[in-house]
Amino acid sequence: MNYRVIKENDLFLLTDEKGDIVPNHTYELGLYTKDTRFLSKFKLLINGESPIPLHSDGGENYRSTILLTNPHQERDGELILWRESIQLERTRFIHDDVLYETVKATSYFPKEVTFNLGLQADADFADMFIVRGFQNGKVGKKGSTISEPGSITFTYEGTDQINRRTVISWNEPERNAHGGTVDFTWTLKHGESKELTFTVEALQQDEASKVTDQESALKALQHSYQQWNDSLPRIRTDHHQLEKLIQRGTDDLRVLLTDVGHGSFPVAGLPWFGVPFGRDSLIAALQLLPFNAEVAKGTLRTMAHYQGTKVDAWRDEQPGKIMHEIRYGELANTNQIPFAPYYGSVDSTPLFLMLLVETVNWTGDLKLAEELRSNIDRALEWIDQYGDRDGDLFVEYHQEASKGIANQGWKDSGDSVVHRNGDYAKSPIALSEVQGYVYQAKTGIATLLERLGESERAEALRDQSEQLKEKFNQDFWMEDVQFYAIALDEHKKQVGTITSNPGHLLQSGILTEERANRVSEQLTNDNMFSGYGIRTMAVGEAGYNPMSYHDGSVWPHDNSMILLGMGKLGHQRQMNQVIDGLIEASRHFEYDRLPELFCGYDASLNKVVPYPVACSPQAWAAGTPLTFIQSLLGIFPDSLNNRIFINPVLLDSMDELQIDQLKVGEGVLSLNVKRVGNKVNVDIVKNTTGFDIENRLTAQTH
Repeated sequence: MNYRVIKENDLFLLTDEKGDIVPNHTYELGLYTKDTRFLSKFKLLINGESPIPLHSDGGENYRSTILLTNPHQERDGELILWRESIQLERTRFIHDDVLYETVKATSYFPKEVTFNLGLQADADFADMFIVRGFQNGKVGKKGSTISEPGSITFTYEGTDQINRRTVISWNEPERNAHGGTVDFTWTLKHGESKELTFTVEALQQDEASKVTDQESALKALQHSYQQWNDSLPRIRTDHHQLEKLIQRGTDDLRVLLTDVGHGSFPVAGLPWFGVPFGRDSLIAALQLLPFNAEVAKGTLRTMAHYQGTKVDAWRDEQPGKIMHEIRYGELANTNQIPFAPYYGSVDSTPLFLMLLVETVNWTGDLKLAEELRSNIDRALEWIDQYGDRDGDLFVEYHQEASKGIANQGWKDSGDSVVHRNGDYAKSPIALSEVQGYVYQAKTGIATLLERLGESERAEALRDQSEQLKEKFNQDFWMEDVQFYAIALDEHKKQVGTITSNPGHLLQSGILTEERANRVSEQLTNDNMFSGYGIRTMAVGEAGYNPMSYHDGSVWPHDNSMILLGMGKLGHQRQMNQVIDGLIEASRHFEYDRLPELFCGYDASLNKVVPYPVACSPQAWAAGTPLTFIQSLLGIFPDSLNNRIFINPVLLDSMDELQIDQLKVGEGVLSLNVKRVGNKVNVDIVKNTTGFDIENRLTAQTH
């Protein structure tokens, strides 16, 4: 990737590989918070020229190190600075809403040398939607730039009555500071080093400075990461690439955590989606759930806080609906865009209920269900009254907001729901996977309500679920191709294109055993499986395009939702095929990081073709390797009934998988799965949960 990004809580820095913020970059570089760009320029200079990059490391999410050197510099035949004389090391991190950057210069010139180190900076305070070219609108005006000894401050008066300012400070005496430029003159002997630290703050209204001692700030940040790693179960395997993927996934999820006042939750991804997203945050929390249930609880509480309360067509809002996305910038604050928050997501509401059910399954925390009891009722009411627009038992979507989203499932591009003849489906549209989410949510919530003493309500939900199951299998099943339609269109006609969407049904319980087998087989045939993962659409369909966003590309998170179902149903051969493909794909990306998506070309190219503008790191892509572990273990707890179901399997390329300190209920579970000869054995190393383990181990032969 041709950018470097670091993030902590709600502040993130996006630069080029030299560490600079410059204009006209593919990714709109900057320092961002609250959907506002607080730095639009941040450029390091040596003797007025841009340094040459030597090394740029973006693997460590919370801290970035970049090595640079000077170009050869002469003027009128007189040497100013010999090439590669000065090494510049830029080290930056973010803590407590402050960016710290240390620039260290080391001289390798044989004699004493004097040079000028400069920084050019600016702040345009542009709204994220304007930065990305999606919207224009009425905006405020930039105020004065204040240059003082030791600092520069840029100011802005917003149309939303919020005054914003960017404060850049430094800890060494400057030679000159004017406008957005500051420079320092340093003299170094051979081998001598000198450094200075810049701090940058993005402030609103009367916010006070949080700048503290740099060393203390870094230690506090490192300590928080250590606490995060200590809270996770430990994974050990002889499959080293899988181990690397797990570490990368948990590291990326940590950097994507944000807290807006209701507990930590994962934002969707960087650079453009570092905000609460209903669908994305819920699915990422579901992927992370076996590793850290507290994030799931923070996600649920955040979504509950923003649950819809009224009918508002401008925001696609209805009572009980879980939001799609919230933005905090000037355009959202002044209602020029409907994202404060926006509710145009048909699946966030059932996913909210699904995550709640699975969180209780893992933790046994019925108090959480009691805490969110009113949110449960409102979500169910939305499903039945607003989601099911015409009373046919199916949840449909239809865009009301003029500046909203047309396709409101996870494949939200305008061309993603297409008939086999190439015509785009028209709304209201009922997506296949959404009906599975609703079924899974209602059956799970029924169990929770029964435990809370609401047997009559629980039975009613089960009756609704069975009616939905019968009608779904009748209306969505395509007998001629032995697969499910992606959707029903406005006329209740099947949208028959073969896609990955029905794969999400495998974990729901809405499929018969025979049809579930058919789905798994279809998803892993040559038309759907690229060799690196399951495509979003099958080769040969009218809408298929391997370069597209949703019509033939491979999305790791899409695969992960399918894998959870395969693991739950014991479809181990197909599951292993998909996991192997995704692990192989990860080898083709920087830092072994699965991106948001990649192109759907098959393995005959001997490489994965990246999608041009995929987010990285991205939450549900980071969470995908974690589902490999749950699926391989086949582990699905039922804390309310004091049971843990397991059905372990190993990839052909591994002989051992060990997980230690997996939290279930109020205890922990440690397992060791090992190949012995042509069989796989499981050893329960530790079990303090008090739960019975039901081992559905399937022997493997080769």
